[in-house]
Amino acid sequence: MNEPNLNSSNGADEQTSKTPRVVIVGGGFGGLAAAKALRKAPVEVVLIDRTNHHVFQPLLYQVATSVLAPSQMSSPIREVLRRQNNTTVVMGEVTGVDKAQRCVFVSDADREQVGVPYDYLILATGARHSYFGHNEFEKFAPGLKSVADAVGIRNKILSAFEQAEAEENVDLHRDLLTFVLVGAGPTGVEMAAALAIFVRTSLRSEFRRIDPTSARIVLIDAARKVLGTFAPSLSEAAEFHLQKLGVEIHLGHAVEEIDSEGVIVAGERIASKTVIWTAGVTPSPAGKWLGTETDRAGRVRIQPDLRVPNHPEIFVIGDTASLDQDGKPLAGVAQVAMQQGRYAGKLIRRQLTGKKPPKPFRYFDKGTMAVVGKGYGVLQSGTVRLHGLVAWLAWAFIHITFLSQLSLKISVFLQWGWLFLTGQRGSRLIVNYQQSEPAQTTPAPAVASNRGTQPARLETTLTK
Repeated sequence: MNEPNLNSSNGADEQTSKTPRVVIVGGGFGGLAAAKALRKAPVEVVLIDRTNHHVFQPLLYQVATSVLAPSQMSSPIREVLRRQNNTTVVMGEVTGVDKAQRCVFVSDADREQVGVPYDYLILATGARHSYFGHNEFEKFAPGLKSVADAVGIRNKILSAFEQAEAEENVDLHRDLLTFVLVGAGPTGVEMAAALAIFVRTSLRSEFRRIDPTSARIVLIDAARKVLGTFAPSLSEAAEFHLQKLGVEIHLGHAVEEIDSEGVIVAGERIASKTVIWTAGVTPSPAGKWLGTETDRAGRVRIQPDLRVPNHPEIFVIGDTASLDQDGKPLAGVAQVAMQQGRYAGKLIRRQLTGKKPPKPFRYFDKGTMAVVGKGYGVLQSGTVRLHGLVAWLAWAFIHITFLSQLSLKISVFLQWGWLFLTGQRGSRLIVNYQQSEPAQTTPAPAVASNRGTQPARLETTLTK
């Protein structure tokens, strides 16, 4: 594909006599599904994401608990879409939308507010963790939404054991080896179970001065049950299994305070040096960019065809969108985003080829599941309710199936099999991404500027 002129001073008007351009913001499940659905469409696709990789978010907790390496559940977006000759990938952060001029504004490290025009816009910008008005908690309780988050949490967990091993004051061991997870949804439950198994199997024989099996894992939620969206029988089964694994569960009370010394819940302080936020999420600022109606959470209210009212050229999908079905809002899960992405791509393709548009979007619920440690899962699909080994096998099969590349499917399958048989984990490195100290202390000689060898900037990428 020839390098497209992504930035045009005439905006979308200059595009009218050319191939229609579809700009997709976000390379998550929804954005990637939309791009793939447009593979054979007569369009120019521009996918913009702040990172260069797609993340399989349901497995982030396995990076945080050393089951998988980051490269086993994330893929370069360019590699995933390498065979799509009509698609260009741009790494940059979208900071706004001009609906009148039909362009989005993109920034990177050395260029601000570059306008990228569109004929169709698909916003799939996802969500980030929400601290429910207590943003001061974030400093002490990191969330889990990116590979960097997962690696950072892995560092904190592994470092806690290393610090306890070296700590002379045995009274501090308990604080160092207490891990608090705030939020008992699927992420919190899965991570608590994985962490419990980690400390009681993989680590139990590797330290000499501490006993890793004495680690305390505490799961807290303001709700009255774990896995609140699951059927009561499955929620109870999951809670019982967590307790068998040694996880302490505190329900019915919200966290009142989080600081460097731990958390306060129901007036009681739980001392801990490692607190992890696995509670709610908040959508991207797409609603503010568009200046359109949003729900109470800030998600954009969309029509049944996933378009923004009065703007048939703009689609909003996934966690960023709010759409009711059968009187209830659709959940912010990967399957919703993927199906919406495919629908948006199909609608654009059919419109441009003069075909009848598809029926209004309707989500097909394939079921909900969570894994609660080794060989145990919970699954609900329609009237089917399963828990135990069969549900765990179904969970494993489905997650492997939806990984974006064959190499990842094979790698994860082998790693899970090895872990199941031996208890040995994939990546237990404490990696702090900091620049090394310079080797030389004297100033380097001045080198004449050679612009021909400079790395490409966003400005030159977007402007011909």
